[in-house]
Amino acid sequence: MTQRDRIKTALFVSCFGFVVSGAAPVTDSFGNILGYDTSAATAAEINAAGLPNFASDPTVGWFPDRPTGDDWIPPPSGPGPVMPDPAHPYVPNGAGQPTDHVADLSNPILQPWLLPSMKKANDEVLAGKVPFQPRERCWPGGVPEFDVLHRAAPLYVVQGAREVLLIQRGDPWIRYIYLNVPHSRNLKPSWHGESVGHYEGDELVVDTIGMNDKTFVDNYRTPHTEKLHVVEHWKLVEGGRTLQVAVTVDDPGAFTTQWKAIQRFRRFDEG
Repeated sequence: MTQRDRIKTALFVSCFGFVVSGAAPVTDSFGNILGYDTSAATAAEINAAGLPNFASDPTVGWFPDRPTGDDWIPPPSGPGPVMPDPAHPYVPNGAGQPTDHVADLSNPILQPWLLPSMKKANDEVLAGKVPFQPRERCWPGGVPEFDVLHRAAPLYVVQGAREVLLIQRGDPWIRYIYLNVPHSRNLKPSWHGESVGHYEGDELVVDTIGMNDKTFVDNYRTPHTEKLHVVEHWKLVEGGRTLQVAVTVDDPGAFTTQWKAIQRFRRFDEG
């Protein structure tokens, strides 16, 4: 094991707090999932099982593949995410005079009750103020914003036999995806909710519910309710050089319709 691997292992253990062995999930008295064995599967084991291998070795990380990587990519058709106000396009650092995000409030997915708070955020940006972001207080970004939190910090994927871990190094935030199990009973709302997943061919499909309403679904400060339900399809494309996440968002408390979005990451080898 290299020194880099030892550091990453120490990070995993310090953040996870425990490592649990056994075939069955560990649950509390309410049936809520507490954890699984977090030991990583080897590349050979993943390949032998015919599963997508998102990290062939510990040096593989994933960065957004474009300057505006903290924005969603709209779907090819159908309702999509909130995007920049055409009158105030988003310019990230390194691509010209940077700006903060100003939301296009004409997007038909938005229920009317969302507009006042989003307009207030827009007005603050246009007045030269710095908009509030939960991570300023070290609050997790939640799901699906986790996928578009950062432009310049890597995402790491650790695939185990019973869990997949998604790690954003910038904060760092960690998501646990529990494999091949149903959602917990009597689920209590939390920052990242509960993500359960399974493999379908060359995709990892992740279903997330149980999120609190303290986070946003994007970097335009678009709110949601505790009814939020997110499904992600994680897939390697372009010969494994790109990690694509196709997201479906459903929240009848906040949005007029189900909507879709895409995030893409480019592979980066640190070794």
